[in-house]
Amino acid sequence: MPYAKTPDGVDIAYQLRGDGAPLVLLAGQANNHRWWDGIRDDFHVTRSTLTIDYRGTGASGAPRTPYSTGQFARDVVAVLDELHIDRADVYGTSMGGRVAQCVAAHHPERVRSLVLGCTSPGGGHGIERGDDVRRSLAGTDPEATRRALLDLMYTPSWLAAHPGPYRTLGDPTMSAYARRQHLAASNGHDAWDALPGIKAPTLVLHGGDDLLNPTANAPLLTDRIPDARMVIIPRARHAYFEEFRDIAGPLVLDFLDREVHGA
Repeated sequence: MPYAKTPDGVDIAYQLRGDGAPLVLLAGQANNHRWWDGIRDDFHVTRSTLTIDYRGTGASGAPRTPYSTGQFARDVVAVLDELHIDRADVYGTSMGGRVAQCVAAHHPERVRSLVLGCTSPGGGHGIERGDDVRRSLAGTDPEATRRALLDLMYTPSWLAAHPGPYRTLGDPTMSAYARRQHLAASNGHDAWDALPGIKAPTLVLHGGDDLLNPTANAPLLTDRIPDARMVIIPRARHAYFEEFRDIAGPLVLDFLDREVHGA
């Protein structure tokens, strides 16, 4: 497993696959690169893909220090530096979308184009999930919590046809400390003031029935980022990128290849 060393001395595991211009894929909260396993080959038609294990997940180091989306973004840049990649396309979903906002806003020279999926600007302007959703994920029965999360991720018909394994339910190898720090990083994200400074062409994607990260966050991001465009995928829940891969994948590739690079 290759690693990049961050300025604060943490080993960040990364996975580079395929050929072509690099597309950085950033996973959701408390997940490692396995989040993308089911669909990353879809991008290898024209792109190579670069994933990382966030600090605290997978094969990366897990320092007992505070985590933040800004720190995760700096870890992404450390990996790009290790691979001598000057600029890349960046696609982040859920908390990965928050990290992608930080990469684009604070390291603009490294981002050629940006895709933000099922994510939020955070802070006081982000639309929070409802209390009923919070309660469903905060119970003491692990199996009930797992069922509630699956229902937020996928439609019942898709779950019935796909019995698993599911790659979006979290990294089971994480320590309790790292899991708490990932939650704190996601909850502490606030990119509102930085979003107007994003220069990269931006596509915002969201499921029309997403309750985990409410769909109303998509127009907030689109209006805040200059010249961003938005696509809402009807009936899709939080894991739109997997269940509706036949729609979402081509949308991303078309944005990268045609609108951004003129292919």
